[in-house]
Amino acid sequence: MELKHRPAQPRTRTPRAAHTGLDVLVTSVASDAHTWNLIYLQLLLEESGHRVTNLGACVPDQLLVDECLARRPDLVVVSTVNGHGLNDGRRVIEQLRSHPELRDTQVVIGGKLGIAGSEQGDQIAELTKAGFNAVFPDGAAITGFNDFVQAIPARSARRALPLAGAR
Repeated sequence: MELKHRPAQPRTRTPRAAHTGLDVLVTSVASDAHTWNLIYLQLLLEESGHRVTNLGACVPDQLLVDECLARRPDLVVVSTVNGHGLNDGRRVIEQLRSHPELRDTQVVIGGKLGIAGSEQGDQIAELTKAGFNAVFPDGAAITGFNDFVQAIPARSARRALPLAGAR
């Protein structure tokens, strides 16, 4: 029996006249079934005024690429807890960066990148070289992530778009 993956729907928020934050896509990698990390990131980003689409756990690579092409987010946050972030992350970023329209999209990865734990510096360098704009390994302070997100300008065209349900 084959199950089809369906992205989680964005949480409903009180409508505002205009969206001023970033459009953020939060996801895991195909091999990672953890969800609390994704919920935490979604809430953190929403509380900072960003609009978040949470694709959920075990996201197939092609679904992530398709969603990025369709939504054109300002930021993609890849979170992993299972220790396969290095291998899955390299594969995912290669696929995202192979599309010219996604080459300038800010993409970050964070969480448990490997199972050894002692190679974080090498893992960060490898993932950055592969195309991630930033890497936040397990144990990194959340302030570094927040600072990175705050430094990203929202696309000016998106700033004028009203949220769904706004009047």
